[in-house]
Amino acid sequence: MQILIISAPFFGYQESIGNAFKALGHNVHIETYDEPIHPFKGILKWKRKFATESQREKLYKKSCDKYNEYIKRVFDEISPDFIFIYNGTILYDDTLDYFRNNKAKVAIWMYDSILRPDRKQCISHIDHCDAFFCFEKKDVEYYAKEGKTAYFLPLANDTNVYYPQNKEKDIDILFVGTIYTSVHRIKLLEKVAQTFPDKKILFYGYYKPFFKNPIKCIFRRYRNIFLNKNITPSEVNDLFARSKVALNIHHAQTFDGANQRLFETCGAKCYQVCDTNPFISSLFPNGEIGLYHNETEMIDLLKKGLETNHEKEIEAAYDIVIKNHTFNIRAKQILEKIGL
Repeated sequence: MQILIISAPFFGYQESIGNAFKALGHNVHIETYDEPIHPFKGILKWKRKFATESQREKLYKKSCDKYNEYIKRVFDEISPDFIFIYNGTILYDDTLDYFRNNKAKVAIWMYDSILRPDRKQCISHIDHCDAFFCFEKKDVEYYAKEGKTAYFLPLANDTNVYYPQNKEKDIDILFVGTIYTSVHRIKLLEKVAQTFPDKKILFYGYYKPFFKNPIKCIFRRYRNIFLNKNITPSEVNDLFARSKVALNIHHAQTFDGANQRLFETCGAKCYQVCDTNPFISSLFPNGEIGLYHNETEMIDLLKKGLETNHEKEIEAAYDIVIKNHTFNIRAKQILEKIGL
């Protein structure tokens, strides 16, 4: 079967699911778009940077128009049997209809909540595809109230990218994740930095320049801790191997689901301290990872994580993920649900 994957180039997850489909014997072609500014390149990129909000909206609409026409041409050239879309914020409903009218099946898997203000353009996609998967149970409930069927499909670990390594544990506490979009994360990370002044702590995440975002001021005192840079999945896996504890703080969009980092940390066999919700608690009911509800519990678990050997818990969490939450498993589930 010929599969076309359309996705933002987000942490290589399009490659992860693509390799999982390939492992099942299918041919895979991947097309990515840069979210949210594709294809603002060259002079268009500079136009957007200095444009008004109205002008940016027009430029974005123009880029979306071009991309939708482009992806239709790609479709015509390779004639796929199945279109798999990650998020698909840049795609129009009539583009999805074009695929289906030409006898291809279409599935969408949202790794962001459709209720986010910058993702609401995806809400109507459910009416223009054969299966719509959500990482967040609240989104499934939203559609159910509208009389529509979406499927809850948790995110997953790529075992080719996040796997155990034997390295010296020279990092005490690690956090890897987006910073500038979450005030909640900022507050908790600052508390960690204040509480453990003598520990080696590393926070990797991008924040915007000061004149765009004042968050930079908060971290002036912690420049040796907070590293303002994006890193590759391979680098993240190496950091997991070097860390005694990895801290996971979910984005505000997550109420009853889990981010990728939850599964990746376990797949790398790094002890994890993570904020919890009903879904996460159901995955790890026996203390396989440290689950907290508030700042105080988070600090207590980090202290215990540094003081206690958690080999048994790490192995148990790893087994849960490897047996139930890998991209190879998800690829099979997607194809089964769509009838392919």
